[in-house]
Amino acid sequence: MQPATYRDPDWLRQHVRDVLSFYYPSCVDTHYGGYVAQLDEQDGHVYDGQTKHLVATARAVHNFSVGVMLDGPVWCRPAAEHGLTFLESAHWDPDNEGYDWRLEGRETVDATRHCYGHGFVMLAGARAHQAGLRRGKETLERAYDVIDERFWEEDYGLCADEASGDWSELSPYRGLNANMHTCEALLAAYEATGEARYIDRAGVIASTVTRDLAEDHSGRIWEHFTEDWAPDKAYNRDEPAHQFRPWGYQPGHHAEWAKLLLVLHEHAPADWHVERAAELFDVAVDLGWDDEHGGFYYTVDGDGEPVVDDKYSWELTEAIGAAALLAQHDADYAAWYDRLWEHSMTHFVNPRHGNWYERLTRSHERDDPNRGVAVEPGYHPLNNAWVAMQAFAE
Repeated sequence: MQPATYRDPDWLRQHVRDVLSFYYPSCVDTHYGGYVAQLDEQDGHVYDGQTKHLVATARAVHNFSVGVMLDGPVWCRPAAEHGLTFLESAHWDPDNEGYDWRLEGRETVDATRHCYGHGFVMLAGARAHQAGLRRGKETLERAYDVIDERFWEEDYGLCADEASGDWSELSPYRGLNANMHTCEALLAAYEATGEARYIDRAGVIASTVTRDLAEDHSGRIWEHFTEDWAPDKAYNRDEPAHQFRPWGYQPGHHAEWAKLLLVLHEHAPADWHVERAAELFDVAVDLGWDDEHGGFYYTVDGDGEPVVDDKYSWELTEAIGAAALLAQHDADYAAWYDRLWEHSMTHFVNPRHGNWYERLTRSHERDDPNRGVAVEPGYHPLNNAWVAMQAFAE
């Protein structure tokens, strides 16, 4: 396709619809409630109809709510409401006041409290409220209150990561993934409500991570920290492919932080946001782009050598969102935007259904079906197509 196609808001809107249409109606669980996120990414058949993961549930609510805001198919609203009801009736634990991490049907099998998961519930509530769904603000405020009371560490300007189901034990691990998605949720909460408390805290987290914790000599951001927020360079060294906490630098997260800084800049501009966002995007490219095969390495070491050389679609989509926003400030980034879309359409977008493959090998082969309980229900590609649509419409 011509580069202009990828910048066409109508094309991007259709891409959002294609992603939604892959999951609907198969993902709507009329037996247990909530969603069936475990759809085979090649042909869409259900391979696990019972497991309910908090992040997958919240992301699907987000997706269908965005569909409502884009005047998408009429089924987006009832599908989003369906997921909101499940979040509050099945995932929410009223006795301990937290959202359970994983269910089988409607029975809790893992009640661990993850800030990461609560951040996504907050995001779901924010988008639902923005879309005009009745219970969205209730979910948004409930998730925010849990994060504020249980995870927020005022002295550090960041969130803790994980606690036991009854809140009696708080893990000493501290990480950036939870803070990144909490920051994202806070930005969405501000967009949905206009309340200053959300944008103020998003600004604190973004500044702490992208400036205070960044390495002075490189601008890179490490992912894992000790209880007092000192870098833990040994964490998961023996488990480099961990799904949520891999060892090494993650180029995709550098691009994602660039995007979040630019969203923050739209609402509460500061003179350092754009420059730092460009630096982070450039770090992602310099550190992680595979010059031979294209795409971003999943993780790299301090010398820029790949640790896990698989390619994940979420990295490309976050870079697409970042490049679209950067292009508003520097037209040169539009070329990267086009390049990222071209690469994605060639390798990651299923030509039959329009959904995205989650993971490929370094040379972009599908070496397994990419199945699991914490699967990607189209959140990253849909969200960043929406971000790009707004950027180029402006």
